Amino acid sequence: MAMQEKQSIVTAKKEKPAFEFGLYTFGDTVPNRHGVQVNHKQRLKEIIDAAILADQAGLDIFGIGEHHTLDFAVSSNAVVLAAIARATERIRLTSATTVLSTVDPVRLFEDFVTLDLLSEGRAEIIAGRGAFVDSFPLFGYKLEDYGQLFSEKLNLLMKLRESERITWSGQFRSMIHDSEIAPRPHQRELPLWVGVGGTPQSAVYAGRLGLGMALAILGGSPERAKPLVDLYRQSGIEAGHDASKLQVAVTSHGYVAETSQQAKDEFYPHYESYMGHFLGKRSGGAAPISRSDFEGMVGPAMAIPVGSPQEVAEKILRQYELFGHSRHILQLDIGNMPYAKVAKAIELLAGQVAPIVRREVAKQKQRV
Repeated sequence: MAMQEKQSIVTAKKEKPAFEFGLYTFGDTVPNRHGVQVNHKQRLKEIIDAAILADQAGLDIFGIGEHHTLDFAVSSNAVVLAAIARATERIRLTSATTVLSTVDPVRLFEDFVTLDLLSEGRAEIIAGRGAFVDSFPLFGYKLEDYGQLFSEKLNLLMKLRESERITWSGQFRSMIHDSEIAPRPHQRELPLWVGVGGTPQSAVYAGRLGLGMALAILGGSPERAKPLVDLYRQSGIEAGHDASKLQVAVTSHGYVAETSQQAKDEFYPHYESYMGHFLGKRSGGAAPISRSDFEGMVGPAMAIPVGSPQEVAEKILRQYELFGHSRHILQLDIGNMPYAKVAKAIELLAGQVAPIVRREVAKQKQRV
C-alpha cells in the first residue's frame, strides 16, 4: 500500500464527524409472523456482516447488547465484537448495553480492554441496569439489590480505568488489595457511558459522575425525554464537570427505506413480532400491535424514526434541537428482519440520512 493511502486511512480514523451515526443489535431470534426462526449461528453471521457493511458505508458506531435466553444469539458481546474488530477498520465498537449489575467489573474491564487493543482503540462500554433481568437468577444475584449492585459495580469500573494497580472493597464482591489490573487500553481512557431508560435517578447519577448518557427512547414523543437530558446536564455541571464533555447519545428502534410507505410496510410486521413476543413473555400474553397503532407510534410527532431518508433525517434533527446529542444509534434488525433489507437500510442511513444530518448540525454549530 502506498504511503499516501496509509496516511489517508490514519486520517480517516482520527477525524470525528459533526454528528455520529451508529447501529446496535441484540441479535434476537424471534420467529416472524409465519413462525420462521433464524438459528443462532446464522444470526451471528448476519451481525458480523452488518457490522462490516456499516464500517464500509461510513457509520461510526456498532453496538451489541447481551441477553441470556434462547430468544437471542448474543450472551457474550465482547467475543462477538472482537470478531468484528478484526474484520473492520474504523467503526467504534460498544456494548449496548452491558448489564453491569450481574457481571464482574474486573472481568468486564479486561474483556473490553482486550477488545480495545485488538481494534487499535475503538472499544467503548455502555453500562446499564438492564431492562431484561434474566441474568440476575442465572448469575446468582438478587433483584432486591438491583440499584445497589449497579452503583457499587460502576464505582469499581471507574476505578479500574484510573490506575494500573488498585485497592478496593465493597458489599457484593471480594476485596481487591493492591492488585495489578491488566492489560491496559490502547486509548488513554476506555470510554464509558451509562445506559438510561426513563428514570430521572439514572440521568442524575450519570451526570454527577461525568459519564456519557446513552438514552433509550423507544416510543412516545421526544419531548417527553427532554427533562431527563436537562437533569443529566444540570447534575453534571453542579458536580463540577465541563459541560462540553457531558455527551448524550440517543438509542432507538428505527428503519429507513426508499419511501415512507415502503419503510412502514417492511418494518411493521417485524416490529409487531418483536414487541409482541417480549411484551407477551412479560405479561403472560399481549394483544398484537395493530397497523393503525403502529402508524401512530411512528407518526411525524413521535420519536421512532421510520420512513424515507428525508423523513428519518428530519426526525433526528428535531431530536438534536431538543437534546443537543452527539450521536444517534438505531436498532434496525428486529423480529427476524431479512438481512437484505437490513443491508439496504444501512446503505440508506449512511449514504443519505447521515449526510443531511451532519451537514445541518455542522451549520448550527458554526452559528453558535
